[in-house]
Amino acid sequence: MAKSGNSGNVFDIGELRRLVDELGTAPRELRAAVLEESVTATGRGCPPRGDALSFPPVDLADDAELAARVPYVPLVIDAQRLAAWTGARQVTPEGLLPDPFAPCAELGLPGPARLHLLWVVAVNTGMLRISRGSVTPGPLVLSPDLPPRALLGFWDGVVMDVLDRADDDLTGSPVIDDHLAEMLATLYAVREGLSTATLAKGILQSHQVACGARQAEMRVLAGALPAQLESALSLLGYCGLVETSRADRPRLTPLGMWAVRQDLMREGHDAPTGAEVAVFTDLGAAELVEAIMKGSAAPSAVTVWLESRHPEAAARELVKVAASGTAGRRGAAGTILEELGPEAEAPLREALSEPAMWRYAASWLHIRDLPAPALTPADNTWLAVDSLASLLERGDASEAICEFDALEPGEDLVRVIEEMALADHPDTFTVLDLLGSRHGDAAVAKSARKAAMKARSR
Repeated sequence: MAKSGNSGNVFDIGELRRLVDELGTAPRELRAAVLEESVTATGRGCPPRGDALSFPPVDLADDAELAARVPYVPLVIDAQRLAAWTGARQVTPEGLLPDPFAPCAELGLPGPARLHLLWVVAVNTGMLRISRGSVTPGPLVLSPDLPPRALLGFWDGVVMDVLDRADDDLTGSPVIDDHLAEMLATLYAVREGLSTATLAKGILQSHQVACGARQAEMRVLAGALPAQLESALSLLGYCGLVETSRADRPRLTPLGMWAVRQDLMREGHDAPTGAEVAVFTDLGAAELVEAIMKGSAAPSAVTVWLESRHPEAAARELVKVAASGTAGRRGAAGTILEELGPEAEAPLREALSEPAMWRYAASWLHIRDLPAPALTPADNTWLAVDSLASLLERGDASEAICEFDALEPGEDLVRVIEEMALADHPDTFTVLDLLGSRHGDAAVAKSARKAAMKARSR
């Protein structure tokens, strides 16, 4: 999304996703209260830049119903009015109308800033065409009779134009523009909407973390932001993205849900529909793990799968797959097991007798403060080799190298290589061979090559 890479997200959307799942069908008032408290508490943290997020499944209106709404969005209506008013005339060297105040007066627009937004939409969507210093009517004639796919494609372009304006003073508030994408993503994750006070608190906390703002600046911003946010939400309502719920909370419109989902998916985030993840509910653990290995099951599919099973039954299925599978399957099954709490203890405790699984089971139990065998440094090295081998099996060689680098500070990685060479793991050679051929540090790569030769000869 536009501006999605700033250094301080408004809210920790990953934490919100977890809370949305946990609250489930709790009463609306309870859900709203807990989610709003979470927003203000987690605004001080954010996922690392570039991380893909997983959003709760949504049930969108059908395409025909959504498409029928597009021509009646106020922004779209005014863009058509501007295109009709413009007709054919000269434009400035920058491709703009020479007198922005004339159309504002005749069309009843609030000012040049709104006119510029409408102009961008009209030109970029094809309502108007600029060529050789002149503007003429473009090829697009918007009509409710257009096919739903065409209308939604047009709408997608409109929203991209709107969000791209966040780089150039869309809302009139640089702080809100900076965090607009994250604010919309948060409203996408919290369907019931959030109060303007909660949104303002999240933005303030994020701005302070991202910019290191001093208290004097924060006091001024705290006084000005509520009015700026009201103005920004009004603009987003005009653009067809935001509406007010019965509880008087801003939330995304049906068209807003559709458009924000499109943008999230363009950014590589997991934003499924309910129908897309429902197909995973009836899969067995082995089939789910296989889907994860192939990349066809996103994190949201795992959530839906777990929700349809008792934790102990799900854990028992997963342990069986992990205990008899390859490193890749252990890694995929282990990732799912990490989502379960102490109620899944029994199958994990039984897994302590499985040669390929007991270290994972012991670690799982330790993390949850449950009694378990102690892991030695050699056991931890075995787990590191298994984790890297899992990534290799799934074709993530670059991620495997990054995970290896995160094990120890740079100068200690040679020592880690030496410890890996002694690990009694069937994939030791494969992991060392990768590090020897692909690692960017010459000393580490050389050490890995020598260790791989020794491992192969054993």
